[in-house]
Parts: sequence; C-alpha cells; structure tokens
Amino acid sequence: MRRDAAHKMRKTTIVLFAAIAVLCAQSFVVAGQGPPGKTSEWTFDKDPVGKPPAGATVFSGSWAVRADAGAPSPPNVLCQIGAAEFPALSLSETVYTDAAIEASFKPISGREDQAAGIIFRIQDKDNYYIVRANALEGNVNFYKYVRGRRIFVKGTDAKLSSNTWQRLGVEVTGRRIRGSLNTRLVVEATDDTFRAGKIGLWTKADSVTCFDNVEVTMR
Repeated sequence: MRRDAAHKMRKTTIVLFAAIAVLCAQSFVVAGQGPPGKTSEWTFDKDPVGKPPAGATVFSGSWAVRADAGAPSPPNVLCQIGAAEFPALSLSETVYTDAAIEASFKPISGREDQAAGIIFRIQDKDNYYIVRANALEGNVNFYKYVRGRRIFVKGTDAKLSSNTWQRLGVEVTGRRIRGSLNTRLVVEATDDTFRAGKIGLWTKADSVTCFDNVEVTMR
C-alpha cells in the first residue's frame, strides 16, 4: 500500500511539473504580445555607431549602425555591409504572434543582389519567414527558411529603386501573410510552419542595404 501511495505521489508530482512547464512556455509567448495596437520602434539613433544595435543578435553578415544625414529619421541607420549567403539578425528577444511590421530600407549597391528583407516568427538562425524586396530583380517575395534552407512561398513583380528610401511591410495574422511596398499591398500568402517568434532584418549575397524606422504593431 505504501509503495502504491508513493508511486501515485511521484506521478502527481511529474504531472504538476509538466503543467507548470507548459504554463511558463505560454506565458513567454504572451509576454511578447501586449495589447493590440501597441507599437515598438527601432530608429537606431541612440545606438553607438560602428556596431550592431543594442539587443540585436547577428546570425550572419556584417551589421553596423552608421550616421546618415539623409535617413528617414536622422542621424543613424542600420546597414549590412558585408557579403554572406543570407545576412540576417534578430532585433530583440521579444516573441510576437500576430503583428504588422514595417521598415524603411535603401538598397545601396550589389552586383549579385540588392535585397532588403524583414524576417519574422524567428525560431532561431535557421528557421523563420522572410518578406524580401529586390531592386535588381524588381520583385517582392515571401520565403520560409527551414533548417537553414530557403523555400519560395509566393512572389510578385514590383517597381523598386536603388539608392532610394522605400518602405517594406508585412502583416501576419494566424497563417495569413500580407506583404506591402510603400504602404501598397503587393503579395499575399498562407502558411502555418511557424506560429510565433522574434523579428529581424535580412539581405542577400553582396547586397549593401541600410534600414531605418523599424516598427512592430501588435495585432
């Protein structure tokens, strides 16, 4: 009888610990949400020049805050100036589920690519969604990056300019993803690979691209 009671107690303790772990994980996701309409912004204006912004995690590439008198909100911008397969970084540890994300971008140079991207629902450096604008190709595409492999989801032709500040946006609600260029909806897709995650920025190959005024609004 004592053995049975001890066994039951151990089982109860295991179940309780499992329930607590689930609640903690749920709380982590909810903590990144806040009320609908709440907006967070990165202008990079208070970050030291010459290195990545505070709170960012660089996955690949060479990212640094730079002074730019012509920035949408001077004095600083964040630029990717190196060459890698897919330069990327997350901007913070905050986890978002449904959100609208926008960023100003300027493709400066690149013989292979002149790309600017927002990455969202980031799980880690090898798993996330991408909305990408490319000035050389003239398009805006959705991709998912799964286990370090980029997979095309959907895309559309779009008119972009080099050395000009433009606005890229994505709104993700549940499995629905909507991409915009200069506030105009240009591409829509559905996918449910990732349900929540961090947000960040992305380029491709030899793209030298600068970003400013990244905004995330909770949905």
